[in-house]
This record gives sequence, C-alpha cells and structure tokens, in this order.
Amino acid sequence: MDPFKQMADWRKNMDHFFGDNFWNEFENIIKPTIPQINIYQHEHELLCIASIPGLTDLKKIEIFVDHTTLELKGAIDIGYSDGTVVKEEILQGVFERSITLPYPVRQDKIKATYQNGLVIIHLHRLISDESSRNKVSIQLMDDN
Repeated sequence: MDPFKQMADWRKNMDHFFGDNFWNEFENIIKPTIPQINIYQHEHELLCIASIPGLTDLKKIEIFVDHTTLELKGAIDIGYSDGTVVKEEILQGVFERSITLPYPVRQDKIKATYQNGLVIIHLHRLISDESSRNKVSIQLMDDN
C-alpha cells in the first residue's frame, strides 16, 4: 500500500474529526511566517505594519491590495552570512503572504512607506463592493 496515500487518508480523517482549519493552527508553530505583520483597525482605516529588515531596494518588495486582501511579496536578507550560526531568530528568505482584511478598502487612497525596517501601509475603508487588484508603491522615509 502507498504510504503517502495512507498519510493523506489519515490527514483527511483528522480534518473531518477536528475541522478543516485544524492544521492551520500548527503552521505558524512549525514554520513561522515572514514577514511578521501587525494590523490595527480603526472605524474607517487600517494600519498594516510589516517587519522587513535590511531592505535597500524598494523595488524588491511588491504590495498588492484587492478589495479585502493584502498581498506582500519579496525577500528578507539581512546580508550577513560569515561565520557559524550559533543562534538564528531573525527569519530570512523569500516570502509571499496574503492577508484577509477585516473590511474592503479603497484603491484610490493607499499609502505605503518604509522606515527603520518597517513597511507601513495605510488603507481606508471602502463603502462600495467593487474589486480590483492594485499594486502599491513604497516611499522611503528619512530616519529623522
């Protein structure tokens, strides 16, 4: 018997028993997602903050907004690879994240800035139900 089929059957039974989202709870424990993101909700505005250290070329990150979805694509590279790693807590690598927003957002009123290793994205609530994917440009802010 195929061991991979047995594993798929086992997972299917676990999904049925615990619910479809059971494995999603373990995904971040097994492999933490990058970049780390905080989202702050106000009545008509969202503030999304993504931790992306070492970004020197803003063209190496892409941000897309579509109705109720925020997508971030790029790579985190702190630029240090010498020596033997003793402890590694700063996650690096290529990432692609898609986050469901709590409400639809406007396409014409989006602002993204980068400062001190953080991408800060301001989004504003959409009253209409239209949907269109929109690429967002990032502005470099001075450290002052």
